[in-house]
Amino acid sequence: MKVTVVGAGAVGASCAEYIAIKNFASEVVIVDIKENFAEGKAMDLMQTASLNGFDTKIIGSTNDYTKSAGSDIAVITSGIPRKPGMTREELIGINAGIVKQVSENLVKHSPNVIIIVVSNPMDTMTYLAHKSLNLPKNKIIGMGGALDSGRFKYRLAEALEAPLSDIDGMVIGGHSDTGMIPLTRYATRNSIPVTQFISEERLEEVAQATMVGGATLTKMLGTSAWYAPGAAVSAMVQAIATDAKKIFPCSAYLDGEYGQKDICIGVPCVLGANGIEKIIDIDLNEAEAAKFSASADAVRKTNNLLEV
Repeated sequence: MKVTVVGAGAVGASCAEYIAIKNFASEVVIVDIKENFAEGKAMDLMQTASLNGFDTKIIGSTNDYTKSAGSDIAVITSGIPRKPGMTREELIGINAGIVKQVSENLVKHSPNVIIIVVSNPMDTMTYLAHKSLNLPKNKIIGMGGALDSGRFKYRLAEALEAPLSDIDGMVIGGHSDTGMIPLTRYATRNSIPVTQFISEERLEEVAQATMVGGATLTKMLGTSAWYAPGAAVSAMVQAIATDAKKIFPCSAYLDGEYGQKDICIGVPCVLGANGIEKIIDIDLNEAEAAKFSASADAVRKTNNLLEV
């Protein structure tokens, strides 16, 4: 199992570290445009192998995609991160060109690769990869919902004063501060609806805190977060690599599901050896369906800025 991570910044390096520590991949290749940066990150990570007990080989490459040849899975984290006050959508001008070039280089050397897009604006960058590459739609996946759901569960556990292992919840819709839809109606604590423990008002506060979770951290850190994004991607990579058939909310290309076509947006998906094995069409009530439709409209507005 060979995995390539494009972008040796904080998110890419964290992703590579988590993949290596989980020890399910034989090789992780980190590619970056900055001279010797990926090589340095790879060397630093390899020097933790005996300490962390993993056998995954990690190598770095300065913009040489031949080293990524034969990758089963590739993760695209490259592009500029958010700064305080920026929306994800404001990154489109620079990141679109980067993601298009990177995805084409990956497929050139690994024609059967499954691609996970992390670069922002993520839903639009995932859509761009679909339009730029001649790959089946199940092989291009956007990472957003997995991260947003992790943040949702964190906020739920905080509100409930409960251990995170007790909490289950999911976020669908666009990966934006206004487009996310935390499914509070479906959230549970050890299979019991959370509505039995906290008020609707407190639950709405949890949802709002989830939606601005990335912006909150960007303001605190001065740049985008990296631990949780890296962990979210690595969990998706592991599910595909091990054919786990796990459900993650992912940005998937829709062709009629949820009443949407020709768009990538967050919906629950079964991830396995073929990438997206199945899109789960869950029942949304009227309010949730309206939010999803509005979220899709916002994603399309951003997509319209692309030149494809």
